[in-house]
Amino acid sequence: MSSRLTAPPSVEAQSNHVFELRVYHTHPGRLPALLTRFRDHTRRIFDQHKMTSAGYWVPQDSPAKDNTLIYILSHPSRDAATKNWKEFREDPEWVKVSKASEADGKIVEKVDSTFMEPTDFSKIK
Repeated sequence: MSSRLTAPPSVEAQSNHVFELRVYHTHPGRLPALLTRFRDHTRRIFDQHKMTSAGYWVPQDSPAKDNTLIYILSHPSRDAATKNWKEFREDPEWVKVSKASEADGKIVEKVDSTFMEPTDFSKIK
């Protein structure tokens, strides 16, 4: 079995381009609700705010597999990321979706965010 890491062409970095690694830790039993929200709404709203999704993952091993979503976004720059996140959080559709998805309780307990730039030897640029 072999695996190969490749990135879609739309995730090529420009000079100030940054990637953002985000790790969401959910409240117990709430990962399925988070995955549904991302699948049905969040990704599309990201696109509307120039936040390009590179990929989404869930861990294979316990205990993280039960409450963790990991994903990478790309942004034109750090300044653009700040602006895009602000506009995303204020988007009326997002506000509505977020509220509706949490009708049975809060979903996300903690978010870790790390901005990254590719090394000169990285296949993903």
